[in-house]
Amino acid sequence: MKHKFKGKTTVLVVDDSPDSLGMINLALDEAGIAVLVALNGQQAMNVLEQVTPDVILMDAVMPVMDGFECAREVRRKLPLTPIIFMTGLSEVEHIVKAFDAGGNDYIVKPIHPEELLVRIQQHTQSTRMLMEARNVLDAMRQYVFCVDRRGRLLWATPEAQALLDRYRHSAADGAVELGDRLRRWLPTGQAGHNLALPLRGAERRLTVCYFKQSGEDEYLLKIQSPDVEIDPAVLEDSLSVTTREAEVLLWLAHGKTNREIAEILGMSPRTVNKHLEQIYPKIGASNRTAAASVAIQTILGERIGQPES
Repeated sequence: MKHKFKGKTTVLVVDDSPDSLGMINLALDEAGIAVLVALNGQQAMNVLEQVTPDVILMDAVMPVMDGFECAREVRRKLPLTPIIFMTGLSEVEHIVKAFDAGGNDYIVKPIHPEELLVRIQQHTQSTRMLMEARNVLDAMRQYVFCVDRRGRLLWATPEAQALLDRYRHSAADGAVELGDRLRRWLPTGQAGHNLALPLRGAERRLTVCYFKQSGEDEYLLKIQSPDVEIDPAVLEDSLSVTTREAEVLLWLAHGKTNREIAEILGMSPRTVNKHLEQIYPKIGASNRTAAASVAIQTILGERIGQPES
């Protein structure tokens, strides 16, 4: 079970240099900071299985697993934990590579203890404020998460993270990876179009909507409808349509476009249109508006709930 050192800031130092480790350990210990040590990226990942540090100090060049690869692995497990690179590599390409791997800060060796302590303090304070904000959002049942323009998850409230993990675990085989799906959708999301994330083998869906841009490359998104309580079987039984047609009709009744329905049900918009062409004569509707009206009347007649908006 993961834990922290009560009452103390905890820093994981990932470095294979005895000189650096000695100097950093002494400076942090004198400042009352608990220090954990790993000699390479793989050792760091092992430590993170047991302890969640407040900050990670990361060297770049190490055996077994270097700092860049380790940072990418850390970022997948701990989206909010600050990673401060501290390395002798001062070229722009290495600095860019560090930030691209998920680093929050970059210090070129030799390290000055006073500067390092200030950086650690700044990042721990910012992270704690962000964690408090996340907890408030969760308490208000606001499922919010943040991505960059590439669709990479930067942070999420705990409840939003749980819902996103659920999508990853239940998405159909061969489904588009979540980051790629978010990256492709983001421009249309800013224009007001929601993203539907289908869940395999369930009538529940996740609907993501664009909230706001909070930084140069930070976009806040919200999971609008974590639950859908209507069972499409009621339409199948009442209107003599197939299971798939009932699913299409259900989402049509909730105002979804053909493209959105296709995203939800994992089919093409053309297939959705073919289903609608078959549905219309079965339920006595001449167009999608009439079909939606029939579906809504059927749903209300069965006295079942509607999805959260």
